[in-house]
Amino acid sequence: MVESYLHIYEIVKQIPPGRVTTYGAIAAVTATRGAARVIGWAMNASHHFPDAIPAHRVVNRNGLLTGKHHFATSSAMQELLESEGIEIVNDQIVHFAEKFWDPAKELGIDTDWFQPASTHSETTEKRK
Repeated sequence: MVESYLHIYEIVKQIPPGRVTTYGAIAAVTATRGAARVIGWAMNASHHFPDAIPAHRVVNRNGLLTGKHHFATSSAMQELLESEGIEIVNDQIVHFAEKFWDPAKELGIDTDWFQPASTHSETTEKRK
C-alpha cells in the first residue's frame, strides 16, 4: 500500500454517516499529487485495508457514484449510502450540496495553497 494512502484514510474515516465528500475535496486537504485521481486509487485500494474505510462516502464532484464498480457488486455503494439515509437517483446523490461534507471546513484545514490544475493553467494564462 502507498504510505500516503494512510493519511487519506484518516480523513475518510471522519466522514459522518449520511454525509459524502469528493475526491477533490480530500485531495485539497491531503496535499495529494495527482489530486482526485490518486484519491480514487486509494479508495479502490481501501477494500484491502484491515480497518473499515467508508469509501462509499467519497463521490465525484457532481455527486455521481463513479467508484461503484470497485465494490463487491455494482449496487453495493448505493446500498451503503441509502442505508445511511442518502437518496440516489440514476447513480447521483439527490440534494448533493446538502449532503456534502467539506473536510477543510469540518477539520479546520487551510487549503489556500491548493489550486486544481485547470484553475492553475487559467491563472497562468491571465498572468501572461
